[in-house]
Amino acid sequence: MAEKKVNINVSIAGRPYSLTINQSDEEEVREAAKRVNQAIKDYSNAFEYKDHQDLFAMMSLQFAANSIHLEYEKTFRDEEMLKKLSEIDDLLAGQLSDEK
Repeated sequence: MAEKKVNINVSIAGRPYSLTINQSDEEEVREAAKRVNQAIKDYSNAFEYKDHQDLFAMMSLQFAANSIHLEYEKTFRDEEMLKKLSEIDDLLAGQLSDEK
């Protein structure tokens, strides 16, 4: 069954945007808009800029870098977990073969 869609309005840099999203995603989308607006505010206070496009470019770079960092972290954790599970499997297999 298809998930229920809802129409929501969010404001980014003072401009309203109407979105149709899955109802289950509403909280995340609203939180994302809140974070984008906070990043705009933070960058506008910290840097000189000619227009909002400069702020959006810096924010995009920051968010992309954070996303890549999280991907690398996840890959590392997955690899470490697989190594640990393999070690546990080897220990259990050794114990089972010793009991025979």
